[in-house]
Amino acid sequence: MIILSVDYGRVRTGVAVCDRDEIIASPVAVIKEIRQDVLAEKIAALCAERHAESIVLGLPRNMDGSEGESALNVRAFSEILKEKTGLPVTLQDERCTTVTAHGYLNETNTRGKKRKAVVDSVAAVIILEDYLRYRRNGL
Repeated sequence: MIILSVDYGRVRTGVAVCDRDEIIASPVAVIKEIRQDVLAEKIAALCAERHAESIVLGLPRNMDGSEGESALNVRAFSEILKEKTGLPVTLQDERCTTVTAHGYLNETNTRGKKRKAVVDSVAAVIILEDYLRYRRNGL
């Protein structure tokens, strides 16, 4: 199944996708958009272009597992995404994904404007990889 992953942000949103065999997750884009309805339309267009059958949306939780205002915003956005795309949306814990993404970018010596341009799509890849691992192993 082709799954599109979204790392939602107030300004920049990262998008990644996996292959039909659910083996490789790849970055697709970083969308700069603050209006949720317009962002959902852009994601819907990517879903159609990539033939996505499902969406995984990163759910920001606090380190203790509780949910704050950001999680509430993501939950509301998930409903907009469902409506705009007609696809099922699964929420995936995204704790530490941005930190991990920065670690990967440090290893590749990606700095400055280039780093800012890709960190959200790398975080979306990590969210998707975590979700695929869960689907394979139930972990």
